[in-house]
Parts: sequence; C-alpha cells; structure tokens
Amino acid sequence: MADRYYLYGIFPAPGPVELPLNGLDEQVVQTQQLGNFTFLYSIACQKRYLSSRKNLLGHEKVLEAAMEQGHRTLLPLQFGLIVESWEQVQEDLVIPHAEDLSQLFNRLDGCREVSVKVQWEPSTELEMMMAEDADLRAQRDQLEGTQLGMEQVIFIGQQIEAAMEARKQGIVEQFRQALTPLAKDVLENAPQTDVMIYNAAYLIPWESEAQFSQAVDAIDSTFGDRLRIRYNNFTAPYNFAQLN
Repeated sequence: MADRYYLYGIFPAPGPVELPLNGLDEQVVQTQQLGNFTFLYSIACQKRYLSSRKNLLGHEKVLEAAMEQGHRTLLPLQFGLIVESWEQVQEDLVIPHAEDLSQLFNRLDGCREVSVKVQWEPSTELEMMMAEDADLRAQRDQLEGTQLGMEQVIFIGQQIEAAMEARKQGIVEQFRQALTPLAKDVLENAPQTDVMIYNAAYLIPWESEAQFSQAVDAIDSTFGDRLRIRYNNFTAPYNFAQLN
C-alpha cells in the first residue's frame, strides 16, 4: 500500500531541514520541497484523523516546534489534511496558488500572531451598571414592585439590554484603542461562549511582543477582577494565513 502523507504546514524553501520530532501516531516529522515551498509532513497511519484534543495538540506541537527552532514564517494547514501523492499537492496547490502563497509569506515575514480573549460576568456587570445608573435602576425596580403591561415590560427589558450592550462595547473599545496601533493587522472573531465579549487575533512584529503584552497587562489592571483575559503570545498564524 502506497504511503499517504499528513500535512502540517508550509514554509518558504528551504524551511526546516531536520526536526527531531514525532507527529501524529508518533510518526517522524519530515520535509518535502516543491519549488519554492517546503511542506512539513509525517506518514499518515489513518484514513481520517478525528479532531480529538490529543490530535489537535499533536498538530499544533509540530508547528510550534518548527517556530521555536527559528522557522517563524509559516502557513499552517488545517487539521486533518491528508494527500495521496506529492504530485497531487503540486497540481492542486503549488501550481495554481504559487503567487498567492508567496504573497502570504511576504505578509507574514517577521510577524507573529497573538490572540486576546476576554470574558466577563454578566450578572456582576448588570449589578454594577444598576448601581451607577439611577434611571435604569428605577425602571428595573418597576418590574419587581408594580403591575406593568406587556409593552412596558418589553420596553424596560430592551432598555436594560441596550445599556448592557453599550457597556460591553465600551470595554471592547478600550482593547481596540490600546492594542490596534501596535499591530500590523487585526481580525476579530465571534465570541466562543456566552460570557466571552472579545475574541481577536493580532498580527504583530516579532520583536514587539513584550510591548504588546505590557499593553494587555495595563488594560487588565484597570479592570481588576471584572474581566478574565486569556492572552496567547505563541501560536501558528492561522487567522492571517488564509488563501483567497
């Protein structure tokens, strides 16, 4: 049976020459150069890889190991990509997309992706908002203390909801204003949970990460315990390595 190849990512040639690392199924990670591009791969032992935590982390570990060895400019490939032959890769990817791949490498050269995810506690924020806004507090108290018609109940509910949304956007805007000037590009993604209010990836110069991290810490300190901020400063640039 002919070998099949599990692909991890693409580098500008020559890319990593030798990585003392095992990938999925403990297979040795290898490289294959096609034209101006070098592919990181291992032999695929399964027809299809389930997106389990173990497999996803194994995929990420390979890319991060290459970055740690100094091969920072890479295009990470989506999890689970298996090919039958290098001829297939040449015909389906390299030949039709060579120019696009080169442009992406130019864009990513000297840059790293970092991510910022922010969570809040809605009930706590609601109570803080009520303590600060006497008018809204009075409207909420009407819901508890008087017999209101359906239209009044809906109206008050909408007022409170709009005020909470404005409060959330005010917090998000502080992150945008502080962090966007430090980045070459920003991509805001949809929140992953009901309590997440901000989920963004930033493309920043490698050497400016310390400054970016300090900016995140400064915002965090202004909010105290109100927010939970998850900052990831070392990840493959999935958000900024998309072919059109």
